[in-house]
Amino acid sequence: MEEQYNMNIKDLKNDEKAVFSLRSLYKSYGYMRYKMKKFEEYDLYAGNKDFLVSDNVITFTDRDGKLMALKPDVTLSIIKNCKDEPHYLKKVYYNENVYRVSKGTNSFKELMQIGLECMGNVDEYTVFEVLMLAAKSLETISPDYVLDISHLGIISDIITYLDISSAAGKKVLRLLGEKNYHEISELLLAEGVSAEKTALLKALTTTYGEPSDVLPKLNSLMPHGKLSKSAVQLTNIVNLLDKNGFGDKIRIDFSVINNMNYYNGIVFNGFINGISESVLSGGQYDNLMKKMRKKSRAIGFAVYLDSLERLGGESGYDVDVFVLYNKKTESEKIINAVSELTQAGLNVTAGVAVPSKIKYKKLYEITEKGVVTVENNA
Repeated sequence: MEEQYNMNIKDLKNDEKAVFSLRSLYKSYGYMRYKMKKFEEYDLYAGNKDFLVSDNVITFTDRDGKLMALKPDVTLSIIKNCKDEPHYLKKVYYNENVYRVSKGTNSFKELMQIGLECMGNVDEYTVFEVLMLAAKSLETISPDYVLDISHLGIISDIITYLDISSAAGKKVLRLLGEKNYHEISELLLAEGVSAEKTALLKALTTTYGEPSDVLPKLNSLMPHGKLSKSAVQLTNIVNLLDKNGFGDKIRIDFSVINNMNYYNGIVFNGFINGISESVLSGGQYDNLMKKMRKKSRAIGFAVYLDSLERLGGESGYDVDVFVLYNKKTESEKIINAVSELTQAGLNVTAGVAVPSKIKYKKLYEITEKGVVTVENNA
């Protein structure tokens, strides 16, 4: 039975394997399953379009005249529907389908997404746990992964230090996310920012690497040469991750920028070798909680399972064995052949003809002499 169980797990697609493993991982750390409806009132998303991966939303009018939307995001629904309890910690995970334009396409798709959220009394341990689970989530998918971590408090401190207009600050943040340092230099020059301050911003946001390389440089990269509260928090969290065995998988990258109208504190992206874009994204979003009139703090992340379709390693077969028989074959012989193969842990289908699009490892045929191998692609 155990051998059959292991074989069936191996036969799952990458996204199915991830869901199976990640649900068990999150449960083991006390996260409760959160189940939600497929749609919400459109106003929830219309007021927070900048928070969404895509601002394209599928809408319809309910029978009572309300404009509804198929949910393009899970976090907003969880925040809206969870009780605000800032003195406690609510830990939930979800495995939901969202409806939005898929990356690299111009069409809507139903996409599976799994992730977790912590809301309420979010302290240093909670932040560590979420980042640790983000790393473990990536590790579950592939051992060849990297988790890039930044801190928006540090970015905010240096934007304040530049002493530029609010509009210019927003442009700088956008350009930092794009790593467009040429336009940043031109913008800051027009704002009258000194070459010294411009150089400090560029030095910070182009710094990337393992914690052992970056952390010793933090003092020199901070305004006034002094670690801020945000820099101390980042250092503490990264050191905790290092002590718990994730140091070689962590990279500090201050070009990781999320919308500061929603996010604050630590933000992060996860990457798997073989997939160009991030497969995991998350961070602290206290500002979003405030915008939705919640007093709780919050942090979470999502794993984008549609990205795993581009990851190699799947078998490429629909079934292990196709059993071919003819119209004169006795049903008992078919039943016995299929039963014997499935009990051996194989995926089996049977028919009088092989469909043109089905992919199988082996083709068997039931003859008067018994079951014989016709084709073996394994």
